[in-house]
Amino acid sequence: MIILGIETSCDETAAAVVGDDRCIHSNVILTQLNEHRPYGGVVPEIAARAHLDYLDNVIRKALATSGKELESLDGIAVTGGPGLIGGVTVGVMTAKAISAVHNLPFIAVNHLEGHALTARLTNDIHFPYLLLLVSGGHCQLLIVEDVGKYILLGTTIDDAIGEAFDKTAKLLGLGYPGGPALEAAARRGDPNRFKLPRPLFARPGCDFSFSGLKTAVRNTVHKFPDQRLSTIEAADLAASFQSAVGDVLTDRCNNALDAFIKIYSIDRPQLVVAGGVAANFYIRSCLEKLCYQREVQMIAPPPKLCTDNAAMIAWAGLENLRRGGSSNLNFAPRPRWPLDEL
Repeated sequence: MIILGIETSCDETAAAVVGDDRCIHSNVILTQLNEHRPYGGVVPEIAARAHLDYLDNVIRKALATSGKELESLDGIAVTGGPGLIGGVTVGVMTAKAISAVHNLPFIAVNHLEGHALTARLTNDIHFPYLLLLVSGGHCQLLIVEDVGKYILLGTTIDDAIGEAFDKTAKLLGLGYPGGPALEAAARRGDPNRFKLPRPLFARPGCDFSFSGLKTAVRNTVHKFPDQRLSTIEAADLAASFQSAVGDVLTDRCNNALDAFIKIYSIDRPQLVVAGGVAANFYIRSCLEKLCYQREVQMIAPPPKLCTDNAAMIAWAGLENLRRGGSSNLNFAPRPRWPLDEL
């Protein structure tokens, strides 16, 4: 079984061809960084227009690289939500057109399920497993019982973790995109220089909160004359922020592991870390230490498969299709689509 995947939920225009032997035949990603950099963030209208301009050629390149023809495919998978509705609509309508013309199954994929199942593409792991999903728009801890079956243990009560990274980077004048820029600056900084809060740390449950941490960074910046930080000061504050995030994630995951172990009798539970923030190597190192201490296996996809890509959408579509989970062509794109509603 071979699937074409299409991803247009935010600011990456992507297409990929993936087989059920876990072979990624192609994975083409066209970034829109230059279009959005002048605004310091993603502008939905610009993103949708860029998807409209580039998607046809990205699909052609993915097919050419894979050596596959549309007629030889077994289905078309596309992000049906959640995401910026303009971009999601471009991808869905393109996938529907290909499906109708070539009489191929159409599979609308939940973007978050794409992240959730990536570890099964890269590591062939088995259900159930614990998932930490950390991205620009989401921060959740879930139990993945099967394709389409998720139990939500905790979520953010305010800001998503990726949003906190991006806004903190902007406060520190580190540039765009904020997450990678902050991680790079933090490598040069002292994580102990600034004392920042750890919201919800050592409290029961698996929920997250990052608003207070972000506010503490802003208040710290305002203490400097003219709110201007030197390169060293910005690096130290970036490192202090990243250290606080690492402590919070470790604490919340520790609670989630306790909850998971109470439900399932598994000798060595698996913690999967997915989403764009999972590409952060400091965050990975914090969670690896926790998993070593708890004798838990931690799995994180390669960084290029943590950020938005179409290979994960193709794989999630494939997993759904072989369970009979194709979609009708009257599917409506969804700006919001919680995983636990699947």
